[in-house]
Amino acid sequence: MDYISELTEKGKDAKQAARKLATMSTALKNEALLAMATALENKQDVIVAANAQDINRAEANGMPKPLIDRLLLNQTRILAMAEGLRQIAALPDPVGEVLGGWLRPNGLAITKIRVPLGVIGIIYEARPNVTVDAAGLCLKAGNAVILRGGSEAIDSNKAIAEIIAGAAYAVGVPAGAIALVETTDRQVVSAMLKLNQYLDVIIPRGGAGLIKTVVENSTVPVIATGTGVCHTFVDVTADLAMAQEIAFNAKVSRPGVCNAMETLLVHEAVAAQFLPAMLERYHQAGVEIRGCEQTMKYHAAVKPAMAEDWAAEFLDLILAVRVVSSLEAAIEHITAYSTCHSEAIVTSDYEHARRFQQEVDAAAVYVNASTRFTDGFEFGFGAEIGISTQKLHARGPMGLPELTSIKYVINGNGQIRT
Repeated sequence: MDYISELTEKGKDAKQAARKLATMSTALKNEALLAMATALENKQDVIVAANAQDINRAEANGMPKPLIDRLLLNQTRILAMAEGLRQIAALPDPVGEVLGGWLRPNGLAITKIRVPLGVIGIIYEARPNVTVDAAGLCLKAGNAVILRGGSEAIDSNKAIAEIIAGAAYAVGVPAGAIALVETTDRQVVSAMLKLNQYLDVIIPRGGAGLIKTVVENSTVPVIATGTGVCHTFVDVTADLAMAQEIAFNAKVSRPGVCNAMETLLVHEAVAAQFLPAMLERYHQAGVEIRGCEQTMKYHAAVKPAMAEDWAAEFLDLILAVRVVSSLEAAIEHITAYSTCHSEAIVTSDYEHARRFQQEVDAAAVYVNASTRFTDGFEFGFGAEIGISTQKLHARGPMGLPELTSIKYVINGNGQIRT
């Protein structure tokens, strides 16, 4: 089957499924989510075997280790995916939620309610856990989903999609509600971006190149999940022991994810006290440090930062470090280079904390905490569809409410407009 035929067939099936999903009971959706979780646990060996094929191919192609880590599935991660589905099942169903209601002078009773978006297309890269998160969230919010993962994870995605879709259909979810585009032809992405007849919205999850391509070329409405050029600013009044732990965690815990810190900013008044030990700790952890002239004074391993490093999402054990003269200078740097994802300040000054949170434009702004918390689970939303860095419709971790739209339901008793 060519990719156009595949997309058309899956689009038709998803559109039909979406009509049924929109009125499906919460109880049935939850039953399906729990069945999907159990199926993942029962078929771990199938998933691990499929994932091994992807890992072997990635290693043979020279994929960087942090990206291989994003691709890897093991028992712990499969159990976490299953737990994510159970958490989604435990969350309130947003569909049908009454957001407001009022009675007009002419007697019309108007109610504003949440309704599903319809059919959602998810385009993502080498993170097979997205297959589960996206399918689970879309199902609970009453949407059908067409998934197009990266070719790097094709064997993992095919195994996962078959397992969870089969489990959902077995309890009464309509066929076509969870569909994976199995062709790895890159032209399929371009075709999806024009699939207005069947797709109501597209959500890209991946690097800057993918997101830029989708935003610039899609005729289907897009919710853009964002590139994460995240900063941490160590202020003049920072608890430096706290700052070291936050800055290390934000970069090293999982460098290949979008909420990892990519640039560390340090106030010049504490640079001499803070940076030598901090940079040595990074060096011992294998972090390549690219710093400004002042930063280079504090450790021999620091390489000179190029202009493009300040705007880079490294997704690797690489860090840009800059010494700044003030809070204002830190905010100016962030304003110039931020992708509006997650930004943090470490400070003991209440006014500086307040100004940073008010003046920095980002989906998540932290005081005295790691940017690594920008995540649906950590925010209490359960699994997320992505981190939106745009300002329309959804921003930040996108949970169930962000996968709905609204409908106005009006009841009258014969009113006509004069």
